[in-house]
Amino acid sequence: MSRCHFQTFLRALLLTFALAFASLQGAHAGVPNNRAEPAYAQEQTMLQAEQDARVPEPGLANANSGRVHIDRHYLGQYGQKEGTVIVQRGGNLWRVWRNGPIATLSGTVLVIVLLAIFAFYKIVGPASTEQPDTGKKLRRFTGWERFIHWATAVTFIVLAITGLVILFGKDLLLPLLGHDVFAFVAYIFKYLHNFVGPLFILCSVAMFFTFLHRNFFRRIDWQWIKQGGGLVSHKHVPAGFFNAGEKSWFWFGVTILGLIMSISGLVLDFITFGQTRYVLQVANILHLLGATAYIAAAMGHIYIGTWGTPGAYAAMRDGEVDEAWAKAHHALWYEEAKAGVKPGTFEDRPPPSHLPPRDPPGGSAPGRRPPGAQPDPAR
Repeated sequence: MSRCHFQTFLRALLLTFALAFASLQGAHAGVPNNRAEPAYAQEQTMLQAEQDARVPEPGLANANSGRVHIDRHYLGQYGQKEGTVIVQRGGNLWRVWRNGPIATLSGTVLVIVLLAIFAFYKIVGPASTEQPDTGKKLRRFTGWERFIHWATAVTFIVLAITGLVILFGKDLLLPLLGHDVFAFVAYIFKYLHNFVGPLFILCSVAMFFTFLHRNFFRRIDWQWIKQGGGLVSHKHVPAGFFNAGEKSWFWFGVTILGLIMSISGLVLDFITFGQTRYVLQVANILHLLGATAYIAAAMGHIYIGTWGTPGAYAAMRDGEVDEAWAKAHHALWYEEAKAGVKPGTFEDRPPPSHLPPRDPPGGSAPGRRPPGAQPDPAR
């Protein structure tokens, strides 16, 4: 590693410790007297009233227990929409967790993933095509596919940036900007986050149905998984239109994490449907954890689609790729395109040139099937 690279790595490491320290500071400063049991004088009144009550409060199994709260102690009259609740002890617990362990976990995970991507790029390097460009282009994505991809990407980036400012702004930006400027920034980012959220959901749904038919796992994907996609060995593993890594991102990131973020975000965004404080607190925790995983996975996706695989970005930018790139990174799709067959045709039954060696009868040395031979139905 050169001196310049070492200095860059050292700066990134110092940033990691700074973020971790800021998150830990938030854990102790998030709620006044958060180590006291109970944390507020009003809570002492609630606990004392329960102990002195002649009729004990119903248990959690009882429909009248108020189990919609993290705990059952609150000051005020409990109504259908909790409009008269003055203090709810679950809010204290939520703030301690949100400003402490969850913020620390989120910041640590994101910085570690960023450093891991940087280290992987410096140590392993990008996946090369090896063969020079032929000048012949293949159409990879249509105009609609590129539009919906970038619409989803832009709304995701806006939500990621505004969400990180909402979570870490008080620790990282407030000391730099001052209260007045930070208040203005936080106000704008909060409403931007709330309004862009539903748009991101619509884009995600459209992208799901746009790319669904190309993301079902096939037999050939197992070979890609066993070889780790050739990311470390730089071996080009035959793949269809999308490889197993891209399909995993589609199902884990776009679909599963997208559902978690969408449902929890809608619960938090539209609070006029009778959600209780308990539901909002749980939704917020799920939203934070889901956002951490989504952003971390998206950073890997962005790396693979840009510096990690030269030429991949041009496919989503222009919709076309060079034949040399297609043959190196998506060999089965390349052969399907050259053969004029539907994408996915060779993913379950690849052409003979991509079938693994096979022992002939009698146990003689392994050899490949002749190019014109019919595939074995048992394979």
